[in-house]
Amino acid sequence: MTLKSKAIFVALAGAFAVTLPRAAWAQDGLNSGDTAWMLTSSVLVLFMTIPGLSLFYAGLVRAKNVLSVMMQCFVITCLVTLLWTVYGYGLAFGDGGSLNAFVGVGKFFLSGVGVDTVSGTIPESVFQMFQLTFAIITPALIVGAFAERMKFSTMLMFMALWVTVVYAPVAHWVWGGGWLGEMGVLDFAGGTVVHINAGVAALVLCIVLGKRRGYPTTPMAPNSLVLTVVGASMLWVGWFGFNAGSELAADGVAGMAMTVTHIATATAALAWMTTEWMIHGKPSVLGIATGAVAGLVAITPASGTVGPAGALVIGLASGVICYWAASSLKRKMGYDDSLDVFGVHGVGGFIGAMLTGVMTAEAFGGAGLDVGIGQQLGLQFVGAAATIAYSGVLTFAIAKVLDATMGLRVTAEEESEGLDLALHDERGFSL
Repeated sequence: MTLKSKAIFVALAGAFAVTLPRAAWAQDGLNSGDTAWMLTSSVLVLFMTIPGLSLFYAGLVRAKNVLSVMMQCFVITCLVTLLWTVYGYGLAFGDGGSLNAFVGVGKFFLSGVGVDTVSGTIPESVFQMFQLTFAIITPALIVGAFAERMKFSTMLMFMALWVTVVYAPVAHWVWGGGWLGEMGVLDFAGGTVVHINAGVAALVLCIVLGKRRGYPTTPMAPNSLVLTVVGASMLWVGWFGFNAGSELAADGVAGMAMTVTHIATATAALAWMTTEWMIHGKPSVLGIATGAVAGLVAITPASGTVGPAGALVIGLASGVICYWAASSLKRKMGYDDSLDVFGVHGVGGFIGAMLTGVMTAEAFGGAGLDVGIGQQLGLQFVGAAATIAYSGVLTFAIAKVLDATMGLRVTAEEESEGLDLALHDERGFSL
């Protein structure tokens, strides 16, 4: 064989070898681009909880409690991961047979999830990991409602029970083949499953727990708005994985989901800032950061079905209404939702869920509805109302049982000292 022939042979053999993995990949039904995007999205959503949400909350509490909220977010990540692995994934995405409208079964210890198992065009291992990050951040959001006053041991038990009997079933209702999804309720990335669910639980839990000692007469200013803005910025970036990743593919829908997420977030941040500026005379850093989170929340259920015009409307509505809920509504109702979880996530999630039923219509630049706007609005309301009722009732029951058995609150002395020292024997700052 001549030197030239050998070179041609080597080149052809190399080209053939390169095509083999791709051929096998296509044969298995997997798509390398989709898989790479979903691996990235899973990292982005986990990044939202640790460090994003941890820093956002850490900056908002008093200095003596800064470690406690970071610890709570961190330990929830660990706890939910174990529960999800043992049975949570099966409850949310397993086949429930005759009970499938309400809950899934099977897949204990991720049985059946192997290297070659496929979910759509991605490995099932990646799909379950992506969904796990949603199961982590949802209970972590609730931390902001009871910050600075809940026992650590009781918090752990509450989160374990809540994820099991509230989050997993609601996720199944919407995304796992359950009754809300089959009915036609639209929730692309978690306005109902994540935000209404967590927001209502936060409201119920903070009412059952009671107000912080001294609230609202004692000043309880954030210890570091720098940490809060850094955390909010991380949430903004991570949310692209949250919303665009929910398409489960690297395609045009994911691209538009990313676009409308950014538009709604920027609009809501400016709307909150401007509303506060008009009322109080000065725009605040806390206001624009919280407004951005409100926009992220509200666009979540609509991100896969609305266009840029719909994103502007959703962002504007969430910025103004969530500002009212976190300020005026909270004062009038008198509850102590420490970090405004209900006002931002509960109210923002409801706004997004309802406006999804309108802005998805082709007339507003959306992907289009299978039914009329009025009928879709009815479906969206049923989904939101069912989640509010289910989450509210079960959260109340869990909280009352734990209060009677373990106790919900730290002692007055521990609350005065601060949870960092009282519960963890550490300080967040040693200046």
